[in-house]
Amino acid sequence: MTTWKLAARAEKMNPSAIREILKVTERPNVISLAGGLPSPKTFPVTEFAAACAEVLATDGQGALQYAASEGYAPLRQAVADMLPWDVEADQVLITTGSQQGLDLIAKVLIDPGSKVLVETPTYLGALQAFSPMEPQAVSVASDAEGVLPEDLSAKARGTEGAAFEDRARFIYLLPNFQNPTGRTMSEARRAAVSAAAQAAGLPIIEDNPYGELWFDEAPPLPLTARNPEGCIYLGSFSKVLAPGLRLGFLVAPKALYPKLLQAKQAVDLHTPIFTQRMVSTVMQGGFLDRHVPKIRALYKAQRDAMVGALQREMKGLDVEFNVPKGGMFLWLRMPEGIDATALLTQAVERNVAFVPGAPFYAGEADPRTLRLSFVTATEAQIATAIAALAETVREALAHRAAALVQQQLAAAH
Repeated sequence: MTTWKLAARAEKMNPSAIREILKVTERPNVISLAGGLPSPKTFPVTEFAAACAEVLATDGQGALQYAASEGYAPLRQAVADMLPWDVEADQVLITTGSQQGLDLIAKVLIDPGSKVLVETPTYLGALQAFSPMEPQAVSVASDAEGVLPEDLSAKARGTEGAAFEDRARFIYLLPNFQNPTGRTMSEARRAAVSAAAQAAGLPIIEDNPYGELWFDEAPPLPLTARNPEGCIYLGSFSKVLAPGLRLGFLVAPKALYPKLLQAKQAVDLHTPIFTQRMVSTVMQGGFLDRHVPKIRALYKAQRDAMVGALQREMKGLDVEFNVPKGGMFLWLRMPEGIDATALLTQAVERNVAFVPGAPFYAGEADPRTLRLSFVTATEAQIATAIAALAETVREALAHRAAALVQQQLAAAH
C-alpha cells in the first residue's frame, strides 16, 4: 500500500475561506455580494476577438511558442510607461496574475519563522500565498486610513536588541480601495508610513489591483514612487480588462529582480505569451484611457446603490459601514453580539450572501465584520439583497435579546 508523506509546508496549506463560502452561494436565487469578481459587463470581448485574430495573423507561430520568462517586451514597456514614477522595462516582470507575484515574493523573501507585517485586516489571498513559507504574520494596528505609522515602527523593530535576522522582512500593504475594507491611505498617511518604513529599513510590498477604479478623484501617488529601491509594486490587468486573462505584473529594484525571475522560471517558465500579446494589442491607441472610465461610472453607480440601501434598511440597527472612494468592496461591522460567520447561514436562507470578515485577519479577528462586493449585482439586486440582510440582522438581534432574557430569568431562579 502506497503512503504519501506530505511536506511540512503542505500541512500548513488551507483552502481559501472565500472559495469555500462561495460554494454555499451557488444555489439558485441567491444574490451573492460575496465574491471579489469584476462585473462581466466590463469585459471588452469585441476588442479581444479582434486582437486574437490580429495576433494569430501577424505572428501566430511566435504567439504559440515558448517565450522569455521576463515577459513580452512591448507589454513590459507599456507597463513601465503607465506608472507614475521613473521605471525601466527591465524592472517589470509579467506574472500569471498578481497572485503569482505574491507567491514569488514569499519564496524569495520569507524563511520559516520570518516575521512579516500586514494590515488589520488584510487581503486573504496574500496570507494564503505567504503561508506555505511558514512566516510569522503580525498585524499592524490600522484605522480608516490604513496602518498606524507608530505601530509599524514598533513592530518593524521588534523586541529591544533584536538581531537583524529577527526583524520584519517586509510589510504588505494595499493603499488604494483595500480588499477587504475599501479604505484608502491619505497623502499624509502615505508620507508617514513611507518615512517610518525607511527609518526602520523595512521593505514595502505594495499591492495595487484596484488603483484605477477611483470614482471622483485619483488616489495619491503610490508608496513605491516615494522610495522605489525599498518597494516591490504589484499590479493587475484583472480589474481593468478581465480576470480570466490571469495577467499581472510586478516592479522590483534591479538588485532583487533576478531572484524573483529565477523563482518564476521554476514555477511556470513564463506567463502565456499569447495572452500577453493580445493584451499588448488591445492596449494600443490608448484603449485603457477610454475603457476604464466606463468601469468607474458603472461601479460608482452600484456603490451609490449599496450605500443608499444600507442607509435606508439598516437605520436603527447599529450597523457601521464605510463609503469607499473606489474599488469593489464595502466593509460592515455588525451590532454587539452578532457573529458574521453565524449570520451568513441565516442570510443564505434569505437568498443573500456575503463574506465574513474573520478570515481577513492575521491576528485576533473581529467576528462582527463582513465584506460586501457591489460590482456584480444589479442595482435592483443590491436593493433586494440589502433588505434581506437587514431582516437577517433584525432576526439575529431578536434572538439574542430573547436569549439574554432567558439567561436573566435562569440567574434569578
